[in-house]
Amino acid sequence: MTDPYKSGLAGAVRFVKKRPVEAAIVVVLKGVISNRGLKLIDPRSRCVREKEIFEFMIAQDPEAAPGMVVNTVRYLGFAEVQEGGSLCVGDRVLCDGELLGWVAGFDETHIPNHQNIVLRGSEKAALIEERMNLDSLLEFCPEEK
Repeated sequence: MTDPYKSGLAGAVRFVKKRPVEAAIVVVLKGVISNRGLKLIDPRSRCVREKEIFEFMIAQDPEAAPGMVVNTVRYLGFAEVQEGGSLCVGDRVLCDGELLGWVAGFDETHIPNHQNIVLRGSEKAALIEERMNLDSLLEFCPEEK
């Protein structure tokens, strides 16, 4: 069986419509790690289940994308999915209604415990991070075209 991502076949399928995914922050983290070596997987989307908890962080490399290795990351926290759905590279990520960044990719280092979701941060990301609190709400929305 051919892997659709490695063969390029997955590029023929596009997301036409998808609902936003909301997740409540259950842990707030602070810290930067260099030399982290996160390998962003090739698939550009991942499904998340209701009540699933994932870790999220911001890549310091603004070019972070699937297939790349990300070394320096700012850790933000863990969040619990409110209702299942799909997250895609390029989705806008709002925190309490403000643009935190965009999904850059996914790392599977800690699976089956949890998935890492790596973001590219917005210009206001650092300010938003300072206000982030338990039960702050993340919303993953399709990029507006």
